[in-house]
Amino acid sequence: MLGKLLSEYWWVLLLRGILAIAFGVTAYAWPGLTLATLVIFFAAWVFVDGVFDVFHAFAGRKDNENWWLLLLEGLLGIAFGVITFQAPQITTLILLLYIAFWAIATGVLRIVMAIRLRKEIEGEWWMALCGLASVLFGMIMIARPGAGALAVVMFIAAWSIVVGTFMVILSFKARGFGKVAVAATS
Repeated sequence: MLGKLLSEYWWVLLLRGILAIAFGVTAYAWPGLTLATLVIFFAAWVFVDGVFDVFHAFAGRKDNENWWLLLLEGLLGIAFGVITFQAPQITTLILLLYIAFWAIATGVLRIVMAIRLRKEIEGEWWMALCGLASVLFGMIMIARPGAGALAVVMFIAAWSIVVGTFMVILSFKARGFGKVAVAATS
């Protein structure tokens, strides 16, 4: 099941969380980043995060009927990363919409995964919180499209640190999912 997959590859969640936190800290440390630099950082992060999701999905497709959710999230990340790499000169508004729609889409998928996991594992609400944070972030970005580039950087930094922190916590919880599943089947 998905809980077993997360347990086996808990380190992937940990790495994704650390990368998200590093991205957020970098954005806070250099708030004067140009939009082009922000675009490249965002594209790289989203692309790598998508690749990890695809890896996770294919690694667990035989044991997990919900593997396609991770695959879909990963493909969305890869697609948004590629689109952003292809058009680094996009305006702040377009970047804002890219980020907002990507955050909402992946957030909804994480909430769906958490709901499906609630019977398999304990602590699935961390994944739901991660998804909720992403959805709220996306909605705020859509509601405030006229925000300046610096405000966008700060929103992105805060969001990536929050989501990264939830992923790190979830990774340590996921490490124990396999033990709980084995105990439940014994």
